[in-house]
Amino acid sequence: MKEIALKDGDFCQVIFGTHKGKTGKATDLNISKTGHLTITVVQENGTRFKTLAKNVKVTMS
Repeated sequence: MKEIALKDGDFCQVIFGTHKGKTGKATDLNISKTGHLTITVVQENGTRFKTLAKNVKVTMS
């Protein structure tokens, strides 16, 4: 399976962690102090949450 690099504005689905099952647009990509890529996911209703990029997969809308 080919991995797609996560970019700002990509539609993604959380597949692991606290927010499992939620979907939205990835924004605010950031490398944390520990070296992990963190993102803010904005859902269609405007709700925002932060998660690790390793917990999401890029989907087609």
